[in-house]
Amino acid sequence: MTRSSYDVVVVGGGHNGLVAAAYLVRAGKSVLVLERAAQVGGAAVSQQVFEGVDVRLSAYSYLVSLLPDRIVDDLGLEVRLIDRAVASYTPTMRAGRSTGLLVERDEGPATATSFRQLTGADDEFAGWRRFYGRLATLAEDLAPTLTEPLLSADDLAGRLRDPELWHDLRDRPLADVVGEHLADDDVRGIALTDGLIGTFADVHTPDGRAGRCFLYHLIGNGTGRWRVPVGGMGAVTGAMAAAARRNGAELVTRATVTALDPRADGVTVHWTDEAGAEQSVDAGHVVCGAAPSVLAELTGADAGPRPSGSQLKVNMVLARLPRLRSGADPATAFAGTFHVDEAAAQLDAAYAQASAGQLPDVIPFEVYCHSLTDPSILGPVERATGHHTLTLFGLHTPAELFRDDPVGTRREAVRRVVAQLDAHLEEPLVDCLARDASGDPCLQAASPLDVEASLAMPGGHIFHGELSWPVAVTPEQVGGWGVATDHPRIVAASSGGTVRGGAVSGLGGYAAARHLLEPR
Repeated sequence: MTRSSYDVVVVGGGHNGLVAAAYLVRAGKSVLVLERAAQVGGAAVSQQVFEGVDVRLSAYSYLVSLLPDRIVDDLGLEVRLIDRAVASYTPTMRAGRSTGLLVERDEGPATATSFRQLTGADDEFAGWRRFYGRLATLAEDLAPTLTEPLLSADDLAGRLRDPELWHDLRDRPLADVVGEHLADDDVRGIALTDGLIGTFADVHTPDGRAGRCFLYHLIGNGTGRWRVPVGGMGAVTGAMAAAARRNGAELVTRATVTALDPRADGVTVHWTDEAGAEQSVDAGHVVCGAAPSVLAELTGADAGPRPSGSQLKVNMVLARLPRLRSGADPATAFAGTFHVDEAAAQLDAAYAQASAGQLPDVIPFEVYCHSLTDPSILGPVERATGHHTLTLFGLHTPAELFRDDPVGTRREAVRRVVAQLDAHLEEPLVDCLARDASGDPCLQAASPLDVEASLAMPGGHIFHGELSWPVAVTPEQVGGWGVATDHPRIVAASSGGTVRGGAVSGLGGYAAARHLLEPR
């Protein structure tokens, strides 16, 4: 660090902080980014998790949908995002035999046949196409507004070709909206999971929690497609960091911000460096990429109820893809989202048990094999020998379930999901796992509490707290960017601290920069 003051100090070097920094330095501002960890990127990083195994796993975040092309183009990000060959595969049992539902990325005859074989008729596929056709229209209309000043809810509805769906998602239980289009229990569950990723919610209540999560999972870039970043998630934030540095931002790692003292003319930022020495620097403004509860703690305010994440993350490296009891080609089945025990009734049962403080007997989860789409994350030896990555994401596993016995509960959760996956395999998953340098299976699990410990993300909540509908909440917010805080000199940029956030989008950082560069 070479200066005693900066136009802007960014707290947190995650994707939002990096995007804000890149925009601000392009506009001629002096910018310092302070990141607690040893590397920037936050939850969007690539790591060699297993010693002796040359595989770069996306350790926390793993797919990209909401990152607008506008941000990529504006900042000249050297990022390549590629579509998966398959949208999803869902193994299931029908009439006492193993089968499965294949949904292609571009739905064609194979998808129609798979629906017909599963349900015995064409009605369900027709309902599926109608529902996702309506969602595609909503995505096309809504996505462009995410990089514009906030609209009121009524003004936004006026720009939509299907405002009824927008109102339904906002005002009605997600289960009812899905149920009007889909009848099969497994098929309805596939749709409902997009409202439950990292969100502990009852899909039968109209509180909007599941609806908001669902919306953000379906509107990215006007298509809603979730793409694989070539080189892993670290390639995305690496490109963002490069854009910030290229224009003159200073990025300091192992720098833990301890307090923010706002004044009428600026903010003093207190932090400790790698050696533990106390430092301070003055800023005209602060952009906070940390969660709202962290910002409250840094300013001495009441942080309120602590967020609670709701996910089980399991990273694995396989020596080979396992064979499936359904007979489906594993290279096809695992190429998209592989849904396990996520039927609508199973989602309801798991939510009821977790709400009662019990780890669900059957944990709904999904699995992704990124190396089928992007083999570049595998080392030369691993690629030549048929190794693959496997990422498992479990639902309805809130942080509270792990607090009394973090290690034991996590171990039991992993045992359950592995057994559930084994039920659809011709061979045990453990027999397919690669081994690290010590001979141990390449399997790493993280509960919300583990995410909190690793990333200083309160409650391990991947969205930093409750998501918001992407519209102005008050009349005063109309025409603004939804990033103001109680302190005029401190601007929010985090997923849960801004009106428009969620996933690896950069939207919070983009909005924070626009707020500072285009004051009303």
